[in-house]
Amino acid sequence: MEPLAHNIRPFKVADVIGQKHLLGENKVLSNLINNKKLFSMILYGPPGTGKTTLAYAIINELDLPFGFLNAVINSKKDFDEMVYKAKENDNFVLIMDEIHRLNKDKQDLLLPYLENGIITLIGMTTANPYHSINPAIRSRCQLFEFKPLSVDDIKEGLNKSLKLLDKIEITDEAIDYIANLAGGDLRYAYNLLEVAYYSTKDFKVDLKTVQKINNKPNLYIDKNDDGYYDVISALQKSIRGSDVNASLHYLSRLIAAEDLDIIFRRLSVIAYEDIGLANPNIGPRLQAAILAAERLGLPEARIPLGEIVIEMALSPKSNSAIMAIDSALNDIYKGNVGKVPNHIKTNSKDYKYPHSYKGSYVKQQYLPDELINQKYYIPKTTSKYEIAIKQIYDKIQNK
Repeated sequence: MEPLAHNIRPFKVADVIGQKHLLGENKVLSNLINNKKLFSMILYGPPGTGKTTLAYAIINELDLPFGFLNAVINSKKDFDEMVYKAKENDNFVLIMDEIHRLNKDKQDLLLPYLENGIITLIGMTTANPYHSINPAIRSRCQLFEFKPLSVDDIKEGLNKSLKLLDKIEITDEAIDYIANLAGGDLRYAYNLLEVAYYSTKDFKVDLKTVQKINNKPNLYIDKNDDGYYDVISALQKSIRGSDVNASLHYLSRLIAAEDLDIIFRRLSVIAYEDIGLANPNIGPRLQAAILAAERLGLPEARIPLGEIVIEMALSPKSNSAIMAIDSALNDIYKGNVGKVPNHIKTNSKDYKYPHSYKGSYVKQQYLPDELINQKYYIPKTTSKYEIAIKQIYDKIQNK
């Protein structure tokens, strides 16, 4: 009953599919194996890209004693047992999944044995180790990034797996479809192929067979992993960069994942952070699009969202508002606050009421003495609206 993805796992590093930047002739990991020298390392990247597969292939090829732990599931007692095994076996390798979730107790237990070489660690994670792994662990390991597999890589794996599925007949069209659907995740492709195989009466798999099981792409935007935030980041940066086609692409990925909440929140941020005073009408227009999307629900919600994203991508941009408020906050956080001038304190008799003066302008100090010459708002001239308010700003400053 073991899954296909497990049964087809290769025993040699040379048989691992993909990751050509790390594996192959004169590549770093292949050279380490050929030289029979292993260092502690962390393999990170999206799921289904071969991290665990490579770890076991290395162990098998070098014939090393090893143990496997999951940083979340296994207890401190399990870690103690691994340390005991490491002391009893030279060149002991500890393979650890979900290493970014290693808590402080387990880190404190592990660190000295990594330091003195009693344990060689191969850690695997889908999270970015530069953000998620304790620096003390990270500094003792080499970090290797695994990239999503290409469609050709996925097809290579699928064709190899057919030998393990007795009597299967599958069309090239179905193989191509699964490979494209997998989104660079070979394990996902294996699992989909296996379900398709067993879902038939005669083990004949065609395009319709696969589509009945799943016709939704594997987007890899799990909220617990970097891939999710990468798509959100790419959406904002594409709109900020005025690339309307890329903006629609990343919006579509979030729509396909049916994650409307994050779309609403992120577009609201973009409206005020990146477009801002260059097009102040975009805020109300976005809220109208969000309201329409909420009322319509999917799939129709895609229409107002697509329309507003096109408008946002092609809108003039200005970050002067976020720069201004962040500059002001920076003074607050540094303690540059000062006392409120007496004449604008509550119920001050010396306060000059602007509405009593021509044009509602009156010369009086508002900033504390310590910040009297501080300027937070630096106008930009990227749009007619901000040029207009710059003229007002300059006029007031001159008065």
